[in-house]
Parts: sequence; structure tokens; C-alpha cells
Amino acid sequence: MEIKKIVLRKMKMEFKVPFEVSFARMTDKHFIAVEVHSRDHVGYGDCSAFEHPYYNEETTTTAWHIMQDFLIPLLFKQEGIARPEEVHSLFAHIRRNNMAKAALDCAIWDLYAKEQGISVAKALGGTKDKIETGVSIGIQGSPDDLVRVVAKHREEGYRRVKVKIKPGKDIEYLRAIRREFGDVMLMADANSAYTLKDIDLFKAMDDLDLIMIEQPLSNDDIVDHAKLQAVLKTRICLDESIHSVDDARHAIELGSARTINIKVARVGGLTAARNIHNLCQEHGIPVWCGGMLDTGIARAHNIAVSSLPNYKFPGDVPASDRYWKVDLTTPAVVIDKEAMIRVPETPGIGFEPIPELLEKYTYEKKEILR
Repeated sequence: MEIKKIVLRKMKMEFKVPFEVSFARMTDKHFIAVEVHSRDHVGYGDCSAFEHPYYNEETTTTAWHIMQDFLIPLLFKQEGIARPEEVHSLFAHIRRNNMAKAALDCAIWDLYAKEQGISVAKALGGTKDKIETGVSIGIQGSPDDLVRVVAKHREEGYRRVKVKIKPGKDIEYLRAIRREFGDVMLMADANSAYTLKDIDLFKAMDDLDLIMIEQPLSNDDIVDHAKLQAVLKTRICLDESIHSVDDARHAIELGSARTINIKVARVGGLTAARNIHNLCQEHGIPVWCGGMLDTGIARAHNIAVSSLPNYKFPGDVPASDRYWKVDLTTPAVVIDKEAMIRVPETPGIGFEPIPELLEKYTYEKKEILR
């Protein structure tokens, strides 16, 4: 692949309804869309960093800087790129900034697959033609409010429900769901809102038949998570703690979790995600694909990576209309009656940005020529 130019777009889209997690309440999504142009094709990526450094250290402002001033110059120094895996190695000496790296990495995977005439899923080694998806629900005002929201999504076909929790809005909310929906695949996502002082609370959650509790403790911890997992029947899932293959290896060796949420953006792209997937598969640790309140571009990459065989749990890869009145890409992602999404077989990610919407939601644009 010979890259001719790269286009960065700062964009903003409003959520259909506000989304609340333990650390913030969001009404819109700021993100950076990336276009990597060769002579005949365009590959698309999405930098999922938020406007503020609440989830991790990156923001849209810092990611723009890192891509423009460090990562893109590294790409342009190369005469050509034979395989997309080369990008992960090329960026390796740049510390962290994984969401900036992921945007370019994913765009180049899309570009490569289009030039080869195959899907990104096939290029990665995916084995599934459908993936099961779940729904992620932000913190609600009361248990009754949460039950009503869950009921709506159950009617839409979702079987797995992930509920955001925080101190004071946790076990009673989960109990309310379990009373109303005895068979739902239910999980809780704490986004690092608790400490080991809350161990009795988590032991009480063992009675709720949760499929997992996601990142209950500090965002950079694997030691205390190992202590907590040792006394729980419910599996712990690590999210924010895992940024690399080495992080995953350390967590597995310590027994910090029994599953890992692999977010493409958090780990630095599709190559890194596949590497972590392979490590976990070797150790019998099932994984699943988390989301970042994604627009259509990032969702497309999530669908592709979820086709790998060790993605065992339904992911946070919802239908196009979950967060947005009108999504950025076409065709729309829809779920069937079994909460499944078809993995595209067309070249690249299988979805294309809608040009007029790409322009409509862009508030800053920069073209960088080779």
C-alpha cells in the first residue's frame, strides 16, 4: 500500500438520549474520523477518545496532536506498507496514546482489505458469519426506570444486558432486573467506581447469576482484582486495566479476571486486539468486544474483530439506531430476532460513510499530503 494522503476530521454527533456512567453524563460524542487514501481506495478509522480525559488519558485534542505530529509522519517515512500488522510495530516506540494509534491502524486495515478485495473480518482470520450483540445501558434514576429501559431493549431483541453501576445505584438496581427478567444475560459495569472495601457488596452479587462484573476496581489495577476474583463465584472482566498483550498476560498469570473486554480503541487497533485475543485463547480465557458509544465506522471494525473464534460473549456492538437518530454509515446495522448481526463479506469494513453526513458533523478538517 502506498499512502497518498490522510484526512483528519473532528466531528460531533448528539446522542438520542443522554448516556450516564459512573464518571460522567454525556449528551454528545466528540470523535475524530480518519481517512487514509491510496491511489484507488480510502480506508476509514475512528478515534474514540472522548472530549475529556475521563475514560483514559486521551482526548480528541491530544489524539489529533499525536496523529498529526508523530504517527502520520512515521507512516509517511515508509516507502510502502505490505501488511497492516506493520503499523502496530511502527508505532510501538510511541508510549500509550492507543486511541490515536487505533484510528490509523484500523483505517489501514480497511484500506488493505479493500485493495485485496476481501473483508476486514477475513483479513483478520475471522471464522463467524454472524455475531451476537448486547445492549449497554447507562445509569438510570431509579430501579423502576431501569426495568422500563431493559424491557424496551428486550422487545428490540437484545438478550444480553449490560448495566452501568456506581455506589448507591448498584445491587438494588440489579436485583430489580433479575426479579423482572429471570432469564436475561445480565452483567454489571462499574467503570472502576469501587475498592476492596466493597468486597461484601460484590459477594452479595454472587446470588444474582451475573455473567460478569466488569472493571469493579481501579482503572490501572490487576492486583486487587486478583484478590477480589479469588473470593467471588461471578467472573470478573477487565476493561480499563488492559492496554496491551503484556497487560493481559500479567492479569492471566495473577488470576485477576476470568474474561477480558477487548476494546479495539483502548488497545491500539485491530492488530493489538487480535494479539490479545490469541493470547487469551491459548490460556482458555474467553473475550468479548466492548464499545465506546461508537459511530458506524468504529462499530464496523468491532464487527470484524468479533468474528474471531474466541469472542465468546455478546459484545457492545449495537444496532445503528441504538445511540443515533441517523448513523454516519450505510448500510445500517440491524439485529435479527436472535440479537445477531451479520458480518459483512464485501471488501473492507463493509460500510461506507454517508458523504453529506460526514461533512455535516465535521467541525474541523485537515488534509495531510505525503
